[in-house]
Amino acid sequence: MATTTRPYRGVSAEQRLADRRERLLEAGLDLLGSEGWGATTVRGVCARAGLTERYFYESFKDREALLLTVYDRIVGEAAEVVLRAVADAPHDAREKSKAALSAFVDLMTADPRKGRVAFIEAMGSEALMARRLETLRAFGQLIAQQAREFYGPSAVTAADAELTAQLLVGGVAETLITWLDGQLDVSRERLVEHSAELFVAAAGVSSEPGRASAP
Repeated sequence: MATTTRPYRGVSAEQRLADRRERLLEAGLDLLGSEGWGATTVRGVCARAGLTERYFYESFKDREALLLTVYDRIVGEAAEVVLRAVADAPHDAREKSKAALSAFVDLMTADPRKGRVAFIEAMGSEALMARRLETLRAFGQLIAQQAREFYGPSAVTAADAELTAQLLVGGVAETLITWLDGQLDVSRERLVEHSAELFVAAAGVSSEPGRASAP
């Protein structure tokens, strides 16, 4: 397919392409986050974006490529807000845990579409499910790194930090699915508080030979 490279009404071809891509991503988020995986077709996305399928394929190979990009953007935003919250919180394990969890939950609930895509619709596609597992692994590694930086490598071994972080991330993810689906009747505040207490309590757990868990 030929691509027009000359400016149109003062807007470069590159900018027009970027604008169309953004419209498609917003349409993908809207459909996936409101009507679900099954309803998120190339035709539906194009109709929602007000573009023809020709313009879809100049930016994305197929539906899954679009939806993986939508998912990755949400994950990137989540990592950014969590790291910022941790950096801005007081140097206290409980406060940093609460800040990180609050920022994460707020992102997923301020725009419910993002929470649905990240935790519910991600289970409906093999590609999204595989990316979700990669993301959980990456977030676990990020938390393990943060824990060792906060407590010090002599207090928390790499193996303990990794194991604890993966268990916590998986548990929080599954709990959020239940909560977002309305099956867990607790407030946002209690969800954050309880999760933060678990993060703090788990920091002292060790299964390393010769190391005892902190009381």
